[in-house]
Amino acid sequence: MHRAFGPSIAALTVVLCAAGAGAAVLVGQGVPVAPPRFARGACVAYPPSSGNLGRTVYLDAGHGGPDPGAVGVTRRGATIEEARLTLPVVLDATTLLRAAGYEVVDSRTRDSSVVRLRRGYVDGGIFTLRGKHADLVARDDCADIARASIVIGVYFNAGPAQDAGSLTLYDAARPFWRASRRLARLVQRDVLRTLGSAHRRVPDDGVHSDVGYGHGLTSADDAYGHLVLLGPAKKGYLSTPTTMPGALIEPLFITDSAEGSIAASAAGQQAIARGLLRAVEQYFALAQSTRGAAAAAAGRVRRAAASDHSRLAAR
Repeated sequence: MHRAFGPSIAALTVVLCAAGAGAAVLVGQGVPVAPPRFARGACVAYPPSSGNLGRTVYLDAGHGGPDPGAVGVTRRGATIEEARLTLPVVLDATTLLRAAGYEVVDSRTRDSSVVRLRRGYVDGGIFTLRGKHADLVARDDCADIARASIVIGVYFNAGPAQDAGSLTLYDAARPFWRASRRLARLVQRDVLRTLGSAHRRVPDDGVHSDVGYGHGLTSADDAYGHLVLLGPAKKGYLSTPTTMPGALIEPLFITDSAEGSIAASAAGQQAIARGLLRAVEQYFALAQSTRGAAAAAAGRVRRAAASDHSRLAAR
């Protein structure tokens, strides 16, 4: 596996053709978030298209541009790249979330990096180790600058041909780890349900801490031991971690031809997007009910204290 927005608002049309998937299209008013810091078409905010719930969902489409991610295969023998599959899932989810009243910030809206490329970031059309790390950090920066409420990373898995299933990760070292774990459980459950209703049953590989799941390209990556998108700060490695609850899902192994075919299909991508919408809605509904219960409990405590005070004053 691998608070201020910019002043310019431009109509942004994104068209992606994924292998075997047709075209995923997102058309709307996109607001570049701090545009000088990111690649063109990266870190773009979209307002709700219906209502406004006052929540911002950050979606990270894994890999992109000089980083194709994992390479897989469909049942028909077509070669597929992870970066070209994560993007249509995010674009589909963006449309659904906006219609449900959420602002959505996408890490990228085209087949590009997130970081603005500099000298030394790319060699031979592929990220250098320095460029790869800078691109991961840029995804965190985008979420933080946009003041997202939650972060969801969308990636796909790879492994030996017999490996299959959905996996969702969260970071247990963050102060908001309980909220991240709750989000991760909902994402895993709801994406599995929507995939299962549209396709064959996908194995449930569970919800896990992200420790040991980093990309591990260097000794510094191994020493850090977390996903950059979800993990804590570490001096000399990551100074600007994401500052909100987050989860990262790898819903399918694209190296399994059956699951690769689902990932490359428009129906499969849309099923994952519907699962993400359900998970987000459930997450904020639970958060709201928890706050309501806490407020009610606080109110009872205040009323009890006031009653005690009145009784004491009457003596």
